[in-house]
Amino acid sequence: MITIDLNRLKIEPGKKVLDVGCGTGRHSCAVSRFEGVLVVGVDINHDGLMEAHRKLELEKEFNTFKARWCEFIVSDICSLPFEDMSFDLVICSEVLEHVANASRALGELARVLKPCGDLAISVPRSFPERICWKLSSTYHSESGGHLRIYTKNDLKAAVEKKGLTHWATHFAHGLHTPYWWLKCLVGADNGRTRLVDLYHNLLVWDIMKKPRITRLLDSLLTPVMGKSIVMYFRKDGDVCS
Repeated sequence: MITIDLNRLKIEPGKKVLDVGCGTGRHSCAVSRFEGVLVVGVDINHDGLMEAHRKLELEKEFNTFKARWCEFIVSDICSLPFEDMSFDLVICSEVLEHVANASRALGELARVLKPCGDLAISVPRSFPERICWKLSSTYHSESGGHLRIYTKNDLKAAVEKKGLTHWATHFAHGLHTPYWWLKCLVGADNGRTRLVDLYHNLLVWDIMKKPRITRLLDSLLTPVMGKSIVMYFRKDGDVCS
């Protein structure tokens, strides 16, 4: 499931791309399908990176891997092991809401980004997220849960303080919001019920097959109740095209 719209970004041969909080590598693997790029995925969870490696091998097996190289590294978002101005594009999808020191994390994302480079960030959209918090206390209180709710203006202001300029916003995953509401309603820590299972199967079907009916539903729901808000920023530089 890809949240960032990669087609909005200039992912050209030779570009260096960093996926921070890459998890199991969904965005890193998607970027690896672009010709000649150099991709690094970092995450604090070693097990997730092992799964990312497995996904990358599948990309190579099915001949969809077009990058010059792609690697995964264990790292904390608040202390990235890279030189200043190392990357042309930084992706950070569904991560900041989990990070205690989000300001420091944003500072690191800005630090490793080249001038005129792009930063693509997604976080849970505030309206669906507030309902999840109301329905289930464990949704946000358990270890590794969401620590804060970002509004569009909150996130925009926080990133622009680090010397970047906002240039686009969209929402994503309208079909996923009812699933999380159902899951929180029955108890986020109670496993699955039959209804939650059925909805989960619908989401898997949508991701794998992309049938017209679910794509249409998602396009109708996303502007109103998309689960994620995605924002794009450009680091200030002397001459940015």
